[in-house]
Amino acid sequence: MRSRKSSVPEQMSLHFDVTGLVAGVDEAGRGPLAGPVVAAAVILDDLHPIAGLRDSKQLSARRRDQLYDEIRAKALCCCIAEASVEEIDQLNILHATMLAMRRAVEGLRLPPAKVLVDGNRLPVLKVPGEAIVKGDAKVAAISAASILAKVHRDRLCEDMHARWPDYGFATHKGYPTAEHLAALRAHGAAPVHRRSFGPVRAALQEAP
Repeated sequence: MRSRKSSVPEQMSLHFDVTGLVAGVDEAGRGPLAGPVVAAAVILDDLHPIAGLRDSKQLSARRRDQLYDEIRAKALCCCIAEASVEEIDQLNILHATMLAMRRAVEGLRLPPAKVLVDGNRLPVLKVPGEAIVKGDAKVAAISAASILAKVHRDRLCEDMHARWPDYGFATHKGYPTAEHLAALRAHGAAPVHRRSFGPVRAALQEAP
C-alpha cells in the first residue's frame, strides 16, 4: 500500500507526569481493506475498577462485549470516534488514524490533563501526550480504549455485512483474506472499500 504525503503534523511525545485525569487512547481497523478506522478514548474511575482489562486481541468476542458494557457504565467518561473511508483515501491510513484519535480525545466530556496513546505516534492534541508501545497490554485505560474501539468496529462490520453480504464482512472484518479478495474480484468494490489500498486496486484490476 502506497501512502501519499500529507502535511498533517505529529505531536512529540512528552515524558513527564502531570496532575489530573489521564485518558487512554487506542484504535481499531488500520489493516482492513474496508470501513472506517475507529479510535476510542477512556478516562477510568479509580473508585470503580474494572477487572480483566487487557489488549482486546487477547479476549474472546463474548468477553469483549461484556467489558464494553462495563467500561461504558463505570468509566468517568469515554468517546468513540471514526475517520471515514473517504478520509482514509484522502489522507492515508496513518493520518486518518491520528484524526480519529484526536476526535476521540476532543469528544471526551471531561478534559484530560494527559493522554496515553498505544503505539509509537501521537496525534496533535491540546494536552500533553505520551505514546506507549504495546500500551494496550500495559495501561488499563489504553486496554479499555482498545476494547471499545474493537467492539465498535466489529459491530460496524456486521452492519456492513447486512448491506453488502457478498463480501463476508461479518467473518473477516474487512481484512484481506482469500475469501475477501475473491469477493472483490467477483463483485468489484463496495462503497465502503478503501480504494487507496493496494489489494483493493489489484483485485479491481483483475475483475472481469
